[in-house]
Amino acid sequence: MRGRLVTFEGIEGSGKSSLVTRLAASLGRPDRQVVATREPGEGLDPEIREYVLTRARLQPLSEAFYMLMDRHQHVVGMLRPLLESGVHVLCDRYVDSTVAYQGGGSGIDRAALVAMNDLAVGATKPDLTILLDLEVRVALERVRARSPHKQLDRFESETVEFHERVRRTYLDLAAAEPRRIVVVDAARPTEDVVAAVLPRLEALLSAVLS
Repeated sequence: MRGRLVTFEGIEGSGKSSLVTRLAASLGRPDRQVVATREPGEGLDPEIREYVLTRARLQPLSEAFYMLMDRHQHVVGMLRPLLESGVHVLCDRYVDSTVAYQGGGSGIDRAALVAMNDLAVGATKPDLTILLDLEVRVALERVRARSPHKQLDRFESETVEFHERVRRTYLDLAAAEPRRIVVVDAARPTEDVVAAVLPRLEALLSAVLS
């Protein structure tokens, strides 16, 4: 029995990380193992994630190659073995992030990024993707409010225009794949977002057991 891969996407400040943590705790039970993971950083050394996000100023294509390299290692070293053993995986960012950020945000050819993503992940595609959507202005206010004294990372410090392009790309992807990508209003309180997403994931994971 193969586990399910559920990915979570959205612009900075959309609440992905806290949602993944909450859902993993809620969905796990004695007869169903659920693991939370994230990108970038799980495939390679987490310190490289810190370097790229806080200190490096990579060119967009170099940045894309890094994300793809990390993703391939993540798939081969963690995701695929877990899924093949029947473990369900909730992943904070995956293939759509590269298309939205390096494609929509930084202007790299999207078709090329999709092809490179296919090489990196092979058949390890998401069974479901939750896209947390909210206005850029609100998202960036959240980013500043949650860590007022923390230096913003590579993406958090990007322009409003950059984040608008990323958001539009995400919504374009959702429109193109409505059966896989579910758009959720992330402007609501966290409890409301959890309540909106949890039943869909329960149904998906329960179907594996039946």
